Amino acid sequence: MNIYWVSLGCAKNQVDSEWMVAECLRKGWHITDSPEDADVIVVNTCGFIEAAVNESIDTVLELAKWRKTGPCRSLIVIGCLVERYREKLQASLPEVDLFVGTAGFDRIVFLIEFAGDFRGCYLPSLEQIDGCAPAPRRTLSNPGMAYIKIAEGCDRHCTYCIIPRLRGRQKSRTVQTIVAEARHLIDAGAMELVLVAQETTAYGKDLADGTHIADLCRALAGISGKVWIRLLYGHPSSIDERLIETIREVPNLLPYFDIPIQHASDRILRRMGRCYGKDDILRLVERIRQRIADAVIRTTIITGFPGESRADFATLKALVQQVRFDHLGVFAYSDAEDIPAHALTDPVSRRTALARKDRIMTLQTDISRNRLETYIGKRIEVLIESQIEAGLWEGRAWFQAPEVDGSVIVTAGDLTVGKRVSIQVSDSLEYDLMGEVPA
Repeated sequence: MNIYWVSLGCAKNQVDSEWMVAECLRKGWHITDSPEDADVIVVNTCGFIEAAVNESIDTVLELAKWRKTGPCRSLIVIGCLVERYREKLQASLPEVDLFVGTAGFDRIVFLIEFAGDFRGCYLPSLEQIDGCAPAPRRTLSNPGMAYIKIAEGCDRHCTYCIIPRLRGRQKSRTVQTIVAEARHLIDAGAMELVLVAQETTAYGKDLADGTHIADLCRALAGISGKVWIRLLYGHPSSIDERLIETIREVPNLLPYFDIPIQHASDRILRRMGRCYGKDDILRLVERIRQRIADAVIRTTIITGFPGESRADFATLKALVQQVRFDHLGVFAYSDAEDIPAHALTDPVSRRTALARKDRIMTLQTDISRNRLETYIGKRIEVLIESQIEAGLWEGRAWFQAPEVDGSVIVTAGDLTVGKRVSIQVSDSLEYDLMGEVPA
């Protein structure tokens, strides 16, 4: 059987897709690069914000033509879009044979085999998700790097977020299952393991044995001192002294802190359902930078949240100027009827939200450019991810997370994709560095 697979959305979705693809390969099926050759087409969707919903629907509609003109006998749509809109999708997307909720990914082989018989929706309870199930032996989607999902779901109730409804309560995996998966990925060639969850720094709080995220980090870092370990998706309230000290002490545990603060105005943070204020953010940043001199801090913020006044935005802008985050991403608030924030008063126009987003990004561009200039003339290690053309390569340094933080363009002869190389930085751009391998 030939299967064409599309994975949309976040890194956590990518892990789900890699797990499902691994199960299909173990069954003896083939993953094809061409939808026109596929017997079955599977789309793993994202339904987090409006743009992601639209992308998912557009992708499904584009692929649906092969259900009519090619050998494809089943079109399966799985994931967060299905979990969010459930049976409503059947009426709007009649081209699809089977819709599968987020708790159904562990039965993908069975569902593919019998999609034509089932039709409709398969929406198992989110509590059926087994956070401690052993991982299948997946291959690396990205040369030299692999994401590891350390927990499923979330126990928080941020008013702009629908994830708890799509993924259920937090379910941390055991250290043993994660370490076993990490060993296989390292054996497969991973030089960097990126830990992801809805809130990585809350890992273990639902486990009865008292496991802490620092315990997991030490266990993973101990597998091989040559492999970078990176945490994404932390939370200001769950990054504690124990984790900071562990990152300071363990050489291959990267001092990279991904801390989405979302805003700086105490009033807006309360409306968002966040359990901290501006002073808490400043104290956390100060603790990290005092303890770890070369710490890199990334954040994400939302502009245009309901009720965001000019004064609130000025507070946010002032904090960005004061903290000078190494990396920063901005989202304009995405409203929907099924999120709690929809009921809040004083909505902000989309035009204003986007204008404020642009102002923050303009400010951050200057901050980023100034920070990157400090690397000129220095030697850094770069994980090579692709060849652009003959003699030109693209990769990332330890202070750049995959897909979001820019890259390093390397001039060199023969390099190996998926391996690290020492380079000397020769120039910097707004978000990228340029360098060469010394003779």
